[in-house]
Amino acid sequence: MIHYRILETGFFLADGGAMFGAVPKRAWKRAYKADDDNNCRLAMNCLLVWNDKRVVLLDTGVGLKSLGKLSCYRFNNLKDIAEPVYSCGFEPGQVTDVVLSHLHFDHCGGCTYMSDNRLNITFPKARHWVSKLQWETYMNPNELERHSYRSQDMTPVFDAGLVRLIDKDVELFEGFNLSVFNGHTKGQIVSFIDLGKTETLLFPGDVIPTKAHLSDSWISAYDIEPLESLAAKKRIKERTDGKHVTHVFYHDAYQTE
Repeated sequence: MIHYRILETGFFLADGGAMFGAVPKRAWKRAYKADDDNNCRLAMNCLLVWNDKRVVLLDTGVGLKSLGKLSCYRFNNLKDIAEPVYSCGFEPGQVTDVVLSHLHFDHCGGCTYMSDNRLNITFPKARHWVSKLQWETYMNPNELERHSYRSQDMTPVFDAGLVRLIDKDVELFEGFNLSVFNGHTKGQIVSFIDLGKTETLLFPGDVIPTKAHLSDSWISAYDIEPLESLAAKKRIKERTDGKHVTHVFYHDAYQTE
């Protein structure tokens, strides 16, 4: 039997125009709150999934280390990802797999932490699943994304031999499937978890960052390939057609599923 729990790891602010791209403000403000300065409060909702053999974490939040250069995002109520994992009854060493939707700092920063002036791996026994395309972008980022990647988040994990790269669909275990999508960035991993014959738990990462982005044409200006984002949403809907889908929205501060 598969169990899951959404793990809240903190919040930050992002410009509403950037989050919703070409969608007019009068439209997106009806679907997602913003303050008088046009800032949207965004969450970092990770997901823990487990059965009797595996404990899988999907994304790790921004973490707590080296946030000074990111102060413009006004992070708040941050939690070390290990804290909510503990609250589910697991030690970090019991996590068998970490699935990273992509490697922007707000999704993988919690993979490492600082202690005694050195970087440590948060989940030292876990395989960290990343798409090959995303890893190549992480190692050689384009100009639009170069400020979204930090070597301190993933290099120690790679050096420890814990990174597993995929370039096609992978079944992590029966009913838990990883698929690769482009759009927001190259090689995002979307997780499809079967909870029954007609029920799917979906962790789409930044392919669908909030409930408001369920509409095909509501695409963030942060997406480097908007037409690919459009195609990705349609592929996901085709794949889940006829099923009851529980979405876990990584960035939605008001509607987590």
